[in-house]
Amino acid sequence: MTDMTPTDFTTDPAALGPFGAIAVRASVEVGAIRLPLRDVLGLQPGQVHLLDRRVDQPVDVLIADRLVARGEIVAVGDRFGVRLTELVQGPGA
Repeated sequence: MTDMTPTDFTTDPAALGPFGAIAVRASVEVGAIRLPLRDVLGLQPGQVHLLDRRVDQPVDVLIADRLVARGEIVAVGDRFGVRLTELVQGPGA
């Protein structure tokens, strides 16, 4: 059996064989905020909460809750998209 590292899969996706068809959830995190429970219970429509990221900072791209890339939000027609600007290397990066 051949030992493979995660980089083997990125350079040769065919090495995944049938596992390459497995769908994984990708999400984009624009920012976060930490709120005390009393504030969460008092959330109301129309309230604005400041996130921990500036508008000129890259967003995080997560696969199965693991950071894999960073990028910028773009408009693609009437939908949001993300343009990747950096691939994050290493486990749990």
